[in-house]
Amino acid sequence: MPRLKGRRVVKHSLSTRRRVTVAILCVVVIVGAFVVRLIDIQVVRADQLVAASLEKTSGAGTLYAPRGNIVDTNGTLLAGSVTRFDVTISPVDVDDVDRIDDDGNKVTIPAADALAEVAAVTGQKAEDVQKIVADALEKDASANFAFLTRGVGYDTYQALMELKKSGTWWIYTQQTSGRTYPNGAVAGGVLGFVGSDNAGLGGLELAQDSCLTGQNGTQAFQRSKDNVALPGTTTITKEPEPGGELKLTLDADLNWYMQQLVASQVTAQQAAWGTIVVTEAKTGKIRAIAEAPSLDPNDVSATAAEERRSRVFQNRFEPGSVFKPLTAASLIDAGLATPASQVIADYRYKPKNGASIKDALPHERQQLTLAGVLQTSSNTGTSQLGEKLSAEKRYNYLDAFGFGHASGLKFPGEQKGVLHPWQEWDNQTYYTTMFGQGVDVTGIELAGAYQALANLGEKLPLQLIEGCSYPDGTVTGAPEKAKPERIVSEKAALETLGMMETVVTEGFWSESLEIPGYRVAAKSGTGEQIIDGILQDTFYSSMAGAVPADDPEYVVTVTLKDPLYKRSSAAAAPVFKEAVLQVIKKYGIPPSTTPGANYPGTY
Repeated sequence: MPRLKGRRVVKHSLSTRRRVTVAILCVVVIVGAFVVRLIDIQVVRADQLVAASLEKTSGAGTLYAPRGNIVDTNGTLLAGSVTRFDVTISPVDVDDVDRIDDDGNKVTIPAADALAEVAAVTGQKAEDVQKIVADALEKDASANFAFLTRGVGYDTYQALMELKKSGTWWIYTQQTSGRTYPNGAVAGGVLGFVGSDNAGLGGLELAQDSCLTGQNGTQAFQRSKDNVALPGTTTITKEPEPGGELKLTLDADLNWYMQQLVASQVTAQQAAWGTIVVTEAKTGKIRAIAEAPSLDPNDVSATAAEERRSRVFQNRFEPGSVFKPLTAASLIDAGLATPASQVIADYRYKPKNGASIKDALPHERQQLTLAGVLQTSSNTGTSQLGEKLSAEKRYNYLDAFGFGHASGLKFPGEQKGVLHPWQEWDNQTYYTTMFGQGVDVTGIELAGAYQALANLGEKLPLQLIEGCSYPDGTVTGAPEKAKPERIVSEKAALETLGMMETVVTEGFWSESLEIPGYRVAAKSGTGEQIIDGILQDTFYSSMAGAVPADDPEYVVTVTLKDPLYKRSSAAAAPVFKEAVLQVIKKYGIPPSTTPGANYPGTY
């Protein structure tokens, strides 16, 4: 028995060892598996898993770069950037909203009413917001993103945040950048406008988009399960780079005054539109472009699409008698006339080529000098003196003055005037081009031509932009100093300006144009309109000139389309005078100290 008992003990002891060994092996295997798994997670696939985790819990956003400012020559803000917000919605999550009312009771707001609340804040119609949600879900039943509206202001953003706090959690906002124009419609057609994405769509906003557009930055953050950025986790991964500041030659104060002036006359004369351009004679810098009606870039939708323009650059018109000084200057430069050149001016003139020319109003035979031709604005006198210059040479002068050419300012949609080659002139056009008929110009072309005349015969490129300045101090786009192009001699220009001075003192509109103490040179124009081959009974009323006449510093050009009550240059004359007076005040032009020009109009 004892032996048997001993064998049982030994057998039991071996069985226990086996169980312990197996258990240890199992533990080792399990621990080994965990170790292998741990190494796989923390070493082998660590980067991959971390990236996957971050992708689920991290968010990224855009830091919008502010669009560059547009300023006038004195640094006055004409266009600037403001913080705006785009409003989005998660269509799939739109549901009833539970709230606690003022009495502490729980109330449920139906989804349709909640959407109507959002619409009331964003300024949309409730049915439009509901349609946005429905359309998104129709395309994708699980759609969690759709735009409601773009570019809302801070007050709207705050109101939306209050709705979000009260349970309308499926509304979101994204910060972006918008545009503001402190002066409203002043130079609005020139400044242009931007779209919902803050990119330029018209005017200088479009032409100078590469200057004004900055480079957006990026940011990263950790987010909660409901996609809200966790406080303290946001880091900037790329700093935004603001756009450049565009500096113009325009003077905001002068432009404002001119705009009020032309708008007042457009209203008083019930004209279709009007413009005033002020240019520095000796530099070519444009100091004012006033237009009425004018686009307000703050409210682009208030202006019809076809009217979102700058008429100075984009409208053509027949200039009429403002061309006569250019014809006179060409004749004097060519040595074919002087201010005292004589002509017998009848009401009608019938040249040998079969053309028929007449003056605006019937009159007796007049014995006029070239100065008198300008004073009385005689078409027949201009024609008889002008025919001394061949068609080819006269065309070359007009071409050199800039007619039929773009201004070089690269304004979007700029039109070029129509100056047909001299070989295409018929017998009538041969004469009418001498006094601004049979030719179309733009306001900017007319301003450029008179700049050349006022700059004593030397034409300079017109300037509207002084340059684009970036935050690092870099300046681009500054115009290079241009060499003046001689169009007519200094003598021809001075004598022509002197004859234009007698237009102010002795001409039809002297009472409307004279400014005591100042020598002003000017010429009026009444342009005909032909539509579909039919001569209209409406006109373009123009006035162009310079001050002071003996040494011009500024050129002023005025145009009115279809003035109703004064259907001639009489509509433009008072506007021109007031514009010149403001230029004198603005730039402190002293009274003239030299005697005025003395060119008799008759002999």
